Amino acid sequence: MSAIGVGSDTRRRLTSRRTAEIVADELRRQIVEGELADGDLLPSQNHLVEQFNVSLIPLREALRILEAEALISVRRGNRGGAVVHAPAKASAAYMLGLVLQRDSVPVSDLQLALEHLEPSCAALAARRTDRRETLIPELTSINEAMADQLDDALKFTEMGREFHHAITRGCGNQTMVAVMGSLEALLLSSEQQWVSQAEIEGAIPEMPYRRSTLSTHIKLTDAIAGGDAERVRRLASRHLADSQALSRLVLDPHQRIQALSPQALSRYRR
Repeated sequence: MSAIGVGSDTRRRLTSRRTAEIVADELRRQIVEGELADGDLLPSQNHLVEQFNVSLIPLREALRILEAEALISVRRGNRGGAVVHAPAKASAAYMLGLVLQRDSVPVSDLQLALEHLEPSCAALAARRTDRRETLIPELTSINEAMADQLDDALKFTEMGREFHHAITRGCGNQTMVAVMGSLEALLLSSEQQWVSQAEIEGAIPEMPYRRSTLSTHIKLTDAIAGGDAERVRRLASRHLADSQALSRLVLDPHQRIQALSPQALSRYRR
């Protein structure tokens, strides 16, 4: 039996690929650790070739790797170059979305996950010792803005979503913030579809529901301020169940999750 091996061309391709991965690893480290800030331009390709002591082919492959990971975007033209993007929840949401799309997971499955996870975020927020300084002013401000926009159903709904995002961001547990941020980003496109479809079908929450929502938000804010984690959990659970029930009146319960690119998801981000 003949020996299995690789030719010189294959070895060169393997070496080039490995070099590209090494360059990508180092640039990725600099982006993740903040040495390269969001919005920075990478040095020119000629400069990077000299900096890493590599040829142009593996360097370009390294840039393609980072672009696929949404850590850079390449601009063409006279003012072209590679723009740095700090890691975003939209990127994590995209990868998660691909997994869920592959498994044909319905949006209702994602909604159910959020129904169970967000009350835990709210309870964590109620346990923060600095909640009155860091979170309560923001929640109070959102509630006041919602009261001012009570007659505008779309703006009211948008501010209500921001109230929930604020609780997630303010829970104090960074792992939960990252996980919930990814799930929220993944659901945003479906929420936008729901708002548009609801407006068409006249299913935007009517005034009694909006008043009830605002009242619940105020109660949640007061309970978080008072540090009553279990009351917060109960209030959040009931409120989310009611909200999801309303969206299901318009959304197809069998609608499947569709993974959007990080760039598309970022357009939905608050």
